[in-house]
Amino acid sequence: MTTSSRPWSCVLFDLDGTLTDSAPGIVDRIDRALKKLGRPVADKADLFSWVGPPMLESLEQYGFTPNEAIEALDVYRAISEEDGPWSGSRVYDGIPEMLARLNAAGIPLAVASSKPEYQVAQVIEHFGLKRYFGIICGASADETISAKADVIAEALRRLHHRGIDLSNTVYVGDRIHDVEGATAHDLPVVIVGWGYGTEAEAQGSLAHVDTVAELEKHLVG
Repeated sequence: MTTSSRPWSCVLFDLDGTLTDSAPGIVDRIDRALKKLGRPVADKADLFSWVGPPMLESLEQYGFTPNEAIEALDVYRAISEEDGPWSGSRVYDGIPEMLARLNAAGIPLAVASSKPEYQVAQVIEHFGLKRYFGIICGASADETISAKADVIAEALRRLHHRGIDLSNTVYVGDRIHDVEGATAHDLPVVIVGWGYGTEAEAQGSLAHVDTVAELEKHLVG
């Protein structure tokens, strides 16, 4: 496993599939939204591929026109608001303890997710993780900012504004969108094996880790 030659100055994290196992809840809400819209129900195994990319992108790939996708997104979000965006989710074992140790090591942490920012904040708050992160960044409500590269750009802008040293920043995620989004900003990426991506999606990453302990070792040594 490759490691940095010096301590990371900042660590950015994806949310779904990296900090939280959220797929069961997301897949259930997508399934219910499709039924409410009278659309053919997709195989739930296929719906797992929707976890991570911007939802509008997934809806259009499913077959919705751009306008239909916006309507479907509204239906999905209404279900999510009723349930709570954290419903059907859990924090992966060992994540809170690792975040606490990263904080203790003095490493600034941020979240950069393609989930709408207000939902990211709600999830982080619900699971008691807010105290670990200086910045919580997500997609804009209208998803004009939703691509991972754009969300990361906004997170980096906010961190820079706070005077955070970004000279040796790393991004932690689980999907190819994380690799592509981070490398667009010349950030190395650590891909976690407990999320929703395939091994092939880790191509181009700095490292691929299978356990939280392994991730922590990579981040703090």
